[in-house]
Amino acid sequence: MSAEQTDAPRAVIVISSHVARGSVGNRAAVFALETLGFPVWAVPTIILPWHPGHGRATRIVPPLDQFKALMADLERAPWLGEVGAVLSGYLGEAGQAEAVASLVAAVKAKSPDAVYICDPVMGDSGGLYVPEPTAAAMRDRLMPIADIATPNRYELEWMAGAPLPDLKSVIAAALHAGPSTMLVTSAPSLMTGGTGNLLLDGNQVLLAEHRLIDKPPNGLGDLTAAVYLARTLSGQPPIKALQSTTAAVYEILARTAKRGGDELQLETDAQSLSNPMAMVQLRHLTHPGRDRRA
Repeated sequence: MSAEQTDAPRAVIVISSHVARGSVGNRAAVFALETLGFPVWAVPTIILPWHPGHGRATRIVPPLDQFKALMADLERAPWLGEVGAVLSGYLGEAGQAEAVASLVAAVKAKSPDAVYICDPVMGDSGGLYVPEPTAAAMRDRLMPIADIATPNRYELEWMAGAPLPDLKSVIAAALHAGPSTMLVTSAPSLMTGGTGNLLLDGNQVLLAEHRLIDKPPNGLGDLTAAVYLARTLSGQPPIKALQSTTAAVYEILARTAKRGGDELQLETDAQSLSNPMAMVQLRHLTHPGRDRRA
């Protein structure tokens, strides 16, 4: 590795939920990024004893003025030049989006090549699980400034305002969502009994598929966003980053399911983050923009 690469910004600011028990939100993203060699500045948007899917519990959302003040402190931190990426996930309230956007701008002003990845955590097949103004803030304020976005199919449906029942409709919605690179999880699969991660950028459409596992634990989207970011920062090309990210997350999911775990067991399966052995099916799909550019 050259001196230039060694000195390049490598820290990642992760802005998402924090749970006392479990591997979702910041707990998943920070563990993955640090395991893969990236220092992390972790900012909680909300504090919970466990994922709400396990039952109602106390929610501690920092007062907005204090959250904005903390984010402003980070903007003027003397170490801001260490930061090579920002990852945002679950927001505790709509007003946090503006503070996230301001911090992203400050990071990019210091390091123009820094990457912003937006994981618009807002819902799943059961519908929105954040208030609509919070979902709208992610769609309208954060998605347009993201370099990479990682919505699941249901979040993309909500942002598009239409059902996305097949790959063609998912690709069309991803193409118009804003960010130049879109990684859509829970995408329709061409594999019977499967599910996919769909990656679309200006040059290609790729689909990585694996067997669907019923009733998966929470945190897969958080983990996918963090691992894909780590692969990208490490210099992997998109096709390799998609394949290795999908394999790592699927392997951890499969091993957790085999044990009957109700949370991803990242500490047990940390090796899968670096060297996944799971096989995934990778497909090259037609890019709808190619014919127009020809």
